[in-house]
Amino acid sequence: MDIANLPFDADTMLAGLRPWVERESPTFDTVRVNAMMDLAARDCALSGATVERIAGRMGFGDCLRAKFSFGHADQPGILIMGHLDTVHPVGTLGVLPWRRDDARCYGPGICDMKGGNFLALESLRMLQRLGLSPALPVTFLFTSDEEIGSPSTRDLIEAEASRHKYVLVPEPGRADGGVVTGRYAIARFNLKAIGRPSHAGARLKDGRSAIRIMADMIPQIEGMTSDACTFSVGVVHGGQWVNCVASACEGEALSMAKRQADLDSGVERMLALTKGDEEAGRFVVTRGVTRPVWEPNGKTMAMYQIAKRLAATLGIDLPHESSGGGSDANFTGALGIASLDGLGVCGAGVHTLNEHILVASLPQRARLFTGLLMELA
Repeated sequence: MDIANLPFDADTMLAGLRPWVERESPTFDTVRVNAMMDLAARDCALSGATVERIAGRMGFGDCLRAKFSFGHADQPGILIMGHLDTVHPVGTLGVLPWRRDDARCYGPGICDMKGGNFLALESLRMLQRLGLSPALPVTFLFTSDEEIGSPSTRDLIEAEASRHKYVLVPEPGRADGGVVTGRYAIARFNLKAIGRPSHAGARLKDGRSAIRIMADMIPQIEGMTSDACTFSVGVVHGGQWVNCVASACEGEALSMAKRQADLDSGVERMLALTKGDEEAGRFVVTRGVTRPVWEPNGKTMAMYQIAKRLAATLGIDLPHESSGGGSDANFTGALGIASLDGLGVCGAGVHTLNEHILVASLPQRARLFTGLLMELA
């Protein structure tokens, strides 16, 4: 198959992608996430998939499994895995509307990772239009909580991946157009400062501010950052009334390391920060979601070599790297399953109000993805 001449059209692909981007789906809004699942389910069903809705849990949205058997239903096949939740709150379209600006197209979640999910589905539909069949069955698994570490879906991801031979993840491509063959380990932590309330106007000295306790701890946490392991505090909520000394303040922190041993050491250091008493106030650290390190094995690198060869026929280089910023490939790669990540659209501004894709990357990456579907056996 000459993938360089596959008739993908950027304008047509953008027209199909737009409803996905304009269906806002922040992780914590279950109704909105489920509405996005409805849209994806319809597109998959129209394409001939056997569609199964999997109920969400822990208060998060549903997941979607769409199977294309191609006459090979009983074989371990190709799992295409992506999330449909985004970090952007409802109303982001008001300040980051869908718009095409020459070589770029903007919108919330367009790069991370609705654009990649859509081009993966378009790649499969291209094979259908051409009357071609992969050597293996293809399954899509769309999940609902990746942006917060996949606390409710990790078991589903690992169970589904274990039934497949290959995992393809259309997360955004790298800035250099490359793909991802490994991911760093990531741990999340819940932080809680507990103070002593008092009237802030009449009896200020009687209180112990939980907000102040949290504020004092943040530089200590972030000051532990080294080349081996990073620490950052990204969420803080505290206080209720300005005329009351705050008795509670909560936060979330993130730690990332290239090696599992370094992350494990970082976890120990974070948990050791728990301290205090009723008089001085307390600070409590508990462990949240953890993504294991994914180090590429021979099966992953063999799949990467196939992708690199296909990319060469498109006239492009395809570098690879281990990357920070977790994905659900952390789980599948850590299980030893051949996994290739970063196969989605190229762009920039992920998680910001400048999020966009490079329009030319839509058909280009779709051609690469289509080639992979046909080559993997």
